Amino acid sequence: MPDKELVHYDVRDKIAVLTLDDPPANTYTHEMMRDLDGAIVQARFDERVEVIVIIGAGEKFFCAGADIGMLNKVTPSFKYCFCLHANETLNRLEHTPKLVIAALNGHTVGGGLEIALAADMRIARKDAGKCGLPEVTLGVLPGTGGTQRLVRNVGKAKAIELMTTGQVFDFGEAERLGLLNQIVEADSRDDFLEKVLEYASQFTTPNKAVKAVGLIKRSVQTGSELPFEMALTLERELQQQLFASQDAKEGLAAYVEKRKPEFKGR
Repeated sequence: MPDKELVHYDVRDKIAVLTLDDPPANTYTHEMMRDLDGAIVQARFDERVEVIVIIGAGEKFFCAGADIGMLNKVTPSFKYCFCLHANETLNRLEHTPKLVIAALNGHTVGGGLEIALAADMRIARKDAGKCGLPEVTLGVLPGTGGTQRLVRNVGKAKAIELMTTGQVFDFGEAERLGLLNQIVEADSRDDFLEKVLEYASQFTTPNKAVKAVGLIKRSVQTGSELPFEMALTLERELQQQLFASQDAKEGLAAYVEKRKPEFKGR
């Protein structure tokens, strides 16, 4: 087990910042994925936290994916369990009823892009790196949700093309493909993080009804995988939960009274 903490957990003004930290490229081992898993669960339960931001340490990498040296040494059985746990971790991230933003401060390739694809939104620092799923060049496939989440973002034909060619592309192309919500100009990684946090703050109280934000996420993430009628049923049930909330009462009252609502997350 490493002595170093591989995922740092910090709360800033209702936003949990999860920092992937294993120089030089923030590649992940099973130990890092366990740390990330723990941080995700911690953010779920942390009543101070309303939004989650994931970023890489340093100026050059968000995450370059799985540690290839590690994978070259371990047994096929370990590799299977490693991928299974990584799948479970990113599913937990996707299922967490709090908005998740991936802040791509540098190169985001392989498993790094797979982590980012499990977030609800992706914001990249302009000209800071490239992204892609080049696992085919190693004789394998993107095995941490990449084949499934990429196709849900760009469609079958483009997803197959990107993964079978192993193409790596800049953030401008990623935005054109619909993989990024936006690209932000920043002087440094810290400047970029501050701009992402400023963007994320709009989704926290009192600016937004965070229960509504979280259930919009749940309705989209779960409902998009269900038959349409079942998805509508899910939407109605989540809406009923919100109708019973204090924030919905505040939002409706504020509209009638022509004032700005003050949401409290209840």
